[in-house]
Amino acid sequence: MREAVIIKSFPNGIALYLNADMPFEDVLREVGYKFSDARHFFGNVTMALSIEGRSVTDMEEIRILETIRDNSDINVVCIVEKDDTVNTNFVKALERTKEAMAQKPEGQFLRGDLKNGESLETENSIIMLGDVQPGSSIVSAKNIIILGGLYGKAHAGGNGREGAFIAAFEMAPERIRIGDFKYKTNKPSGRKAFQWGTRPKVHPKIAYVKNDRVIMEALTKDLLSSF
Repeated sequence: MREAVIIKSFPNGIALYLNADMPFEDVLREVGYKFSDARHFFGNVTMALSIEGRSVTDMEEIRILETIRDNSDINVVCIVEKDDTVNTNFVKALERTKEAMAQKPEGQFLRGDLKNGESLETENSIIMLGDVQPGSSIVSAKNIIILGGLYGKAHAGGNGREGAFIAAFEMAPERIRIGDFKYKTNKPSGRKAFQWGTRPKVHPKIAYVKNDRVIMEALTKDLLSSF
């Protein structure tokens, strides 16, 4: 008989193989048991997660993430395909950035989403574990890293600092500004790109100022660590 859950690792991530024939509640209990049993083995790490072997609904996916969180010290920042090197490079780069920010008092972290009508302003660099939803805004005098989707407005370098950047797992903003420079795009953004019930393929990107204009590029470990 096949096991309910098998956990395997890949570079900077975990592949979770789920039995497709067993009831979901039984599989979920086994997920909790497996991660609780391996809590000390994994330690406190940031990882990407790949779910294999069975299709899951958005609600089931949320329950899996909550079960992992409740039974381990793992911070799952995104769900990816295990061979997606762009995503794993992003996670690696963010690990380095988080370590650097943790050593500086001006760095801060935020868990949760910014919803329509909400705004956040800070004088510090910030790493946000959540989404900036359409109609919301985030402003930092320094840098912004979003471990989720940027679908609203973001302004980095709010003090006029041109060397600031904005990075996000899914970049489809209503508006981006860095220092005194604005980014313009004709691609779907904001509410058109923000659709509950779907899980778009993650395309981590970074926006920064170069030659007096804001440019947006695919995010790599080397690119982020150069800031």
